[in-house]
Amino acid sequence: MIIKDYYKILGLTNNKASLDEIKIAYRDMAKKYHPDVNGNNRQAEEIFKDIGEAYNTLSNNKQRRKYDRMWQYYIGRKNKQNEQYRNAKMKDFMGLFFGREKKQEKEEIIDKKAPIKGEDINTEITATLTEAFFGAAKEIKFKTVDGGTKKIDVKIPAGIRNNEKIRLIGQGKLGKNGGKAGDLFIKIKIKNITNLRLEGIDIYTDLLISPWEAALSTKVMITGIDEEIEVTIPKGIQSGQTIELENKGYKDGKGGRGKLIAIVKIMVPEAVSKEEIELFKKLKEISKFNPRKTKTI
Repeated sequence: MIIKDYYKILGLTNNKASLDEIKIAYRDMAKKYHPDVNGNNRQAEEIFKDIGEAYNTLSNNKQRRKYDRMWQYYIGRKNKQNEQYRNAKMKDFMGLFFGREKKQEKEEIIDKKAPIKGEDINTEITATLTEAFFGAAKEIKFKTVDGGTKKIDVKIPAGIRNNEKIRLIGQGKLGKNGGKAGDLFIKIKIKNITNLRLEGIDIYTDLLISPWEAALSTKVMITGIDEEIEVTIPKGIQSGQTIELENKGYKDGKGGRGKLIAIVKIMVPEAVSKEEIELFKKLKEISKFNPRKTKTI
């Protein structure tokens, strides 16, 4: 049986890649082989289709587990055998020409000739909820090995998820012996803004209302991430209850959005006028409402 090596198609060396690494690899390969970049190149078009097919399978946990079982049997096992064969041949070759040279001397000879890729760099930056939602440009600075300062402009894509990584190819540490430079991985930490809190793809906010608004019903404006929405407060609403607005939350990465969830908090005025005090006293006399009375079913 012949199956496509989806990991190799995405430029990955094995099936140990995380979902974030798969997403990053997919973006890089899709950009490289996109039809808009390659014109009428039929070969690039076929590769682009394979890239999409590979990502759709590997980004789905259920499909990936099923695929990995086949990959391990038909491809992974073969790769391991080939690697063992190559290592054995190299060992025989080194023994034939260098006899019993010290291990250190062998490593020095290999090091002088073989190109070595530079190390990857991992860092993180903070973006506000608004910056993450709409996208933003950031500048990061870090020290170089020679004591200087390196500045890199980073474009945060709109709708990036919390803790998702951005990969900048070739911006890591320099390679040796002509090897490629490593990559720079930037983890994005999303910071909540005043009265808007991100949880998954839902955005939470506090909705402050007065006791009479809660008792009588009213219409109020709720400020979301990108607009103000008018909502009706139902009569008799309680503190802690929520009003949920579909498709007004954070971007889900599939063209949709989560919910904007307003948590109701009934506020009592800290300072009241004499007229208000009299009205409260009158309400106390005529109202039979007792919030401490246990409800019976």
